Parts: sequence; structure tokens; C-alpha cells
Amino acid sequence: MEQQPVGPVSGLEVPRYAGPATFARLPRIDQVSRWDVAVVGVPIDSGVSYRPGARFGPAHIRQASRLLRPYNPAGDVYPFAAQQVVDAGDIACNPFDLAEAVHQVQAGARELVGDGQRLLTLGGDHTIALPLLRVMAERHGPVAVVHFDAHLDTWDTYFGASVTHGTPFRRASEEGVIDRSACMHVGLRGSLYDRSDLRDDARLGFLPVHAREFQRRSVDDVAAQIRERVGDRPCYVSIDIDVLDPAHAPGTGTPEAGGLTSRELLEVLRGLDGMRLVGADIVEVAPAYDHAELTGIAASHLAYDILSLFATSKAD
Repeated sequence: MEQQPVGPVSGLEVPRYAGPATFARLPRIDQVSRWDVAVVGVPIDSGVSYRPGARFGPAHIRQASRLLRPYNPAGDVYPFAAQQVVDAGDIACNPFDLAEAVHQVQAGARELVGDGQRLLTLGGDHTIALPLLRVMAERHGPVAVVHFDAHLDTWDTYFGASVTHGTPFRRASEEGVIDRSACMHVGLRGSLYDRSDLRDDARLGFLPVHAREFQRRSVDDVAAQIRERVGDRPCYVSIDIDVLDPAHAPGTGTPEAGGLTSRELLEVLRGLDGMRLVGADIVEVAPAYDHAELTGIAASHLAYDILSLFATSKAD
């Protein structure tokens, strides 16, 4: 008889401010015999270009996730009953050598998806998207990327460094691990270094949806555009929490005014239901700049909706 998924510690039996410190108080990976989805932290911020502190993001998101409950009415799904979700702890990375840290993330992620499982990765800074996408491509071939961010993250270098939190999608495009015909940015805004940044970005395979477009377009319209571009391809979702306006997510390293509301972002995500999602990350949560856990709460609820999408998405 197939084992039923082990869910979170019940908030009706143990107060939500008590109990295990795992994501949503789920079982640890070593407490179950099999699992479908792992939530894993990558506590590094050696690739940031402005405010540091995202290395503390995974723990902050886990703390805020104590608020979560078993049933998601927005998707009419029980994400922890429909699949075995576990907390895989953190991938330990070298805090002084970013190149080595990238290799460690890649090796750790590869081990976790070895039997076809999916990952939801909590950052950490956006540098981690590059090794994660490499692992996704090893398993699925080049993947479509739906990238929620205030910034392009397709710049070439910072101070001669080719791998930073502002370059992962350029490197991924150059390495052929993403599908250039099916990638999108959502939520872009703020200043750029030059007009050529946008031309380079288009050449690298990304179609932009700027944050200002949400003044005139519905979230359903944006979700429909994503679905049309991605189609039935394997899709990876990458969320930089600074896609949200600083009013909704102040705890991040490079905030930009004029961002999405948490409601808008959640509704766009929910519009991706049924797509072939193979993995996701939520990055750049820096709790030192957070107030009243606003950023952590937003990130944990986004993670919950991603897990809900995993529960209903097409199997690979």
C-alpha cells in the first residue's frame, strides 16, 4: 500500500509559534522514506552588488511560513496532502569563494533531484539561479524561465566578475541551459546603465513585462501571455522578492519603487496552474531590512502557492 504523505505539524494541536523550525513545520527529509518535492535553503549572498544579508533569507522565510495552513482555497488544493513535501535543510556553501559556492549549489541540487523530485529553493541571492538552471537542463533539456524581478539580471559583468546576482540569466542563455524562445521577465522597472541593456536582453531570449504595464493590464492577461509563450515546455519559475514594491517587501538588497503588490504577484502565479513546472526559487530576502516580517510573509506565501502549483502541474 502506497504511503500517504506526511504533512505539517497541525496548528490545531501545536501552536504555530512552536514546533519544528522547518518550512511550514513540514517533516525533514530524513523523516520520510520517499518524497516528491524538497524545500531547500541556499544561504549565500556573496554575489550581491548593493545591500548584503540574503544569506539569512532561508531561515527568515521558514519562520514566516509558520502562518501557513494545509488547505489553499485559491487553487482548491491541499499541497501537502497531494504530494510529499519535505524540508531538505540548507546546502552549505563556501562564504568566501563564490565560484566554489556555485559548484556546491549545483552538486547539492543535482543530488536532490536525482530520482525525479522537484525543488523549491529559498535564497540566498540570485546568483544561485545559474547552478539550479544547469541542473534543470541536465534533467529536462533547455527550460523556459519565467523570471519575476525588478531587474533584468542579464548584465555581463560587475567589476570583471562574470557570475554575480546580476548575471545569472545571461550566463544561462550563453550556456544553452534555457530555451531562448520561451523566457520572460515580469515586473521590470527602475533605471538601467544603457538602452543597450534592453537590446542585449532581447537577444538573450527574454520577453519583458514591465511593472508599469500592470496599470493597464489585468493579471489574467499577463498570465495568459506567459502561458502562450511557454506552452508545454518544461518551465522554471524564479522570483526575486524585489519584484514586489518596497511597501510589500522592504527586506531586500536592491529595492526599486513602483513594483507589484503581493496580491498581483500571487494572482499571476495562480494563473500558471497546470503548466509543466519543473522547479522554482525565491531569492533576495534580506531580513535585516525587513519590518514586521512583511518580506518573509510575502515570500512564504509565494512559496506556498508554488507548492500548490507543483501539486496540480503536469508530471514530467
